[in-house]
Amino acid sequence: MGAPLVRASSHPFYPPPAAFNKIGTMNTSTWSHQSFTAPFTATGTSALVPPPPWHYAGWLLNVAFRFDADAAAPLVPPAAGKPVGAGCVHFADWQACTQDGHELLDPVLAQYRETIVVLEIERPDGSRCMYCPAIWVDQDVSLVRGLLQGWPKKMGSTWLTRSLPLQHPAAAPLQAGSRLGASLAVKDRRVFEAQASLTGRPGRPLGFLAQPTIGTVGWPDLRQPQRLPELALVKADIGERVGGDWHEATAALRLTPHPAEDIGLLGELVVEDASAGWLGLTVTGARDA
Repeated sequence: MGAPLVRASSHPFYPPPAAFNKIGTMNTSTWSHQSFTAPFTATGTSALVPPPPWHYAGWLLNVAFRFDADAAAPLVPPAAGKPVGAGCVHFADWQACTQDGHELLDPVLAQYRETIVVLEIERPDGSRCMYCPAIWVDQDVSLVRGLLQGWPKKMGSTWLTRSLPLQHPAAAPLQAGSRLGASLAVKDRRVFEAQASLTGRPGRPLGFLAQPTIGTVGWPDLRQPQRLPELALVKADIGERVGGDWHEATAALRLTPHPAEDIGLLGELVVEDASAGWLGLTVTGARDA
């Protein structure tokens, strides 16, 4: 025979019924946890993400493109707006930390790479901004931070050429003729590939570097699995922005459809502009968009 059934009220892993209110939500007055995100513990030490501010510094290759706006309409909630046929893919190599900077002493907590896709949209009021329909990252901390901000992060593998402050063939210095490459693979399949060549001229900020960017937050409730999440449009509060001296590049970009990703709806991409450079910024929270 198997082990006898144990009533939840007497099992050590289930709080007594008095700890919950009428809808099954734990009464927080019974336990003063210190976690911003799961795992929830009394110390908060193992929480995956601490509260903002979150500080970021990174190297980015940005490639702006045109696409079929009508075909991409399913990527954008109508409440946000509609695509206008312009977008950007950002390949980024980031380093991030919280207020005390302890992550910089243990870089496995601080460093990650990601690929960000943003589309320019026309809002219902006629204004323009960027919307993020897809983003892939290789670090769980960044993934959850992104979901909280309305950036729909999933796991993926991003690689990009770094520019180093050396006059050396392997350094790809920020000067005319230096060549850069970048790629994204998702579930072992290449999705984006880019090649760029610096022109030696000043470049432009592109994508989320040039316009406000919004995203969508929504979480399912497994107590009601038949209901899809209610969505909210949010915009991150960003401050302490430094750098952004962009360097112009010419670029080629290829998108390969993926069987488990909607990004293939963009179809054939036509490169319009490209730039590369360094950027630092701080996220302090988010607001309704």
